[in-house]
Amino acid sequence: MIRIERATLSLVELPLVAPFVTSFGEERMRTALLLSLAADGLTGWGECVADRGPWYSAETTDTARHVILDFALPFLAGKGISHPTDVPRLLAPIRGHPMAKATVEAALWDLHAQREGKPLAAVLGGTQDRVPSGVSVGIQPDIATLISRVAAYVAAGYQRVKLKVKPGWDLEPVAAVREQFPDLPLSVDANAAYTLDRAPHLAELDRFGLLMVEQPLAYDDLVGHARLAGTLRTPLCLDESISSPHRAWEALELGACRIINVKQGRIGGLSAVLAVHDLARARGVPLWCGGMLETGIGRAVNVALASLPGFTLPHDISATDRYYEEDIALPPFRLEEGWVRVPQRPGLGVEVDLARLHRFTEAAWAWRP
Repeated sequence: MIRIERATLSLVELPLVAPFVTSFGEERMRTALLLSLAADGLTGWGECVADRGPWYSAETTDTARHVILDFALPFLAGKGISHPTDVPRLLAPIRGHPMAKATVEAALWDLHAQREGKPLAAVLGGTQDRVPSGVSVGIQPDIATLISRVAAYVAAGYQRVKLKVKPGWDLEPVAAVREQFPDLPLSVDANAAYTLDRAPHLAELDRFGLLMVEQPLAYDDLVGHARLAGTLRTPLCLDESISSPHRAWEALELGACRIINVKQGRIGGLSAVLAVHDLARARGVPLWCGGMLETGIGRAVNVALASLPGFTLPHDISATDRYYEEDIALPPFRLEEGWVRVPQRPGLGVEVDLARLHRFTEAAWAWRP
């Protein structure tokens, strides 16, 4: 039984090695909320994947801070939590806010796994000791720069390259990469930048032999994706649209996708991921783990869930130095011939460098029941 004794929520800003550009805009800094929960002499960590602005999601670091401190933690105050899968039920009175809820649940999963003396991957049901790594390449200033960046990632050993696209930056850069790397496993991600009337244009992507086209239409448009899927040979993958296990079921019922990108923060936590995992396996739908520029805390969670048997495609789980010169969690994740090892120490399997955490912290809030 876990009873939370105290919590600290830290807002951190870590500079990225290079700007990351998508159809949403440009990021030079990773802003994240990091939650630590103390219980029985142990500390569990969770990372909120919301950003400062409501671009990828309606949630932001400010809304998540409010929900975690003023609602989620008070709901758990004084309660004995027998298992992290109890958390969704305990937090059910809070409508929405999946990223905030997922942050609390992740910290409790870390505590639970530490108490069990097992790696997080093991308590989730993971079956792999390493996971295949892909890399996401943001929109570049020109095609020559794009080719150079892709070449560097291929040389480093990444097993799949995903190109960010948007109207005006799609067919030409994809054609250039495919011409240069004819056998490279390649996909594209639009981050909801297109509308259904662009279906004939998107169908042009079929000629490049892509693994998938990810989230071309609006995050809430399952019907549009189902219609688009009927016009493309390339499988559609949904990301922003899959906000819960029920939403995943709706998407599969409609035929809106053939692949699902799983992000535990977007879906509402690891318990929700387990439900999506079981649904997808039952239907033969491949899963892979997407990334949100996480620090080593969130990356450790992603690696653990990517070890589950239903995750069969290369993930957006890059080496730490892909994004950060200095991370707050050690040891850093490294790319080993296209693979990232699953931590084998109890819990997340990483240690938070408290000196670095303090150096990168912009604000912090303490909470006690």
